[in-house]
Amino acid sequence: MTSAFIKINQNGATYYSIPLFEATRLVAHGFSTRLGGVSQGTYTSLNLGTHVGDQSEAVVENRRRLCGAIGMDTGQIIAAKQVHGDHVHVATVQDCGRGALAYRDALEETDALITNQPGVPLSTYYADCVPLYFLDPVKKAIGLAHAGWKGTVLQIGRKTLAKMNQVYGSQPEDCLAAIAPSIGPCCYEVGDEVAQEFKKTFSFWSNVLNPKQQGKWQLDLWEANRLQLLEAGVKADNIAVACLCTGCHNDIFFSYRADGGITGRLGAFLMLKNRGDKHG
Repeated sequence: MTSAFIKINQNGATYYSIPLFEATRLVAHGFSTRLGGVSQGTYTSLNLGTHVGDQSEAVVENRRRLCGAIGMDTGQIIAAKQVHGDHVHVATVQDCGRGALAYRDALEETDALITNQPGVPLSTYYADCVPLYFLDPVKKAIGLAHAGWKGTVLQIGRKTLAKMNQVYGSQPEDCLAAIAPSIGPCCYEVGDEVAQEFKKTFSFWSNVLNPKQQGKWQLDLWEANRLQLLEAGVKADNIAVACLCTGCHNDIFFSYRADGGITGRLGAFLMLKNRGDKHG
């Protein structure tokens, strides 16, 4: 298992890069922090969520700053209305701009995006849920998936890989994957109803659930998704895990739990570079 995300400050925006992905020189990518934006109050400062009550002008400026730092056109990014489901959308150039500047324009009821078209920027948004990144350097295809506990139980990571295989011929053993900063096992306590869903779904449940006081469990979503990807055929050395808890590091990340439910959103961004554009 590779644990490797690197913090970068560029153009005033602070974000995380994945060396495993960067080494391929195939993608522009990043995972945002809450640092370096213009939002105020509970959304301070780099809130990227258009649906949380922040001023839309501030969110657009924040997205412009982050996208500028990682090499994307803000107006072209594709975003979805995430519903903790398992729908995987096959994104094309025709989708560019969907949800980029306004939530009402976002793709409906979608929690994962894939594409094999260069210059098509994918984005997903978070405040504790697990961001999953996928890159197939052989078939030149990418994906992003939003995996909270519901998405993890629905095996959205496995389904994203399966969709990449179906549409692009991607083989899991060729794919790189990354698990970005999100709520860690240190801070994520769930009840019996959630624990039962994991017990019903995963043979490895005892590796990701730690019993606490009566009816409470500590849940490790990082490991649940890592083991799911291993079962799907991704090689252990091809999975990068940030091991950064959004709850513990609330000064760097937005956290729904740590912020009491009213907070901004972090963003995961991933785009295949155009052929010939290998720099950076």
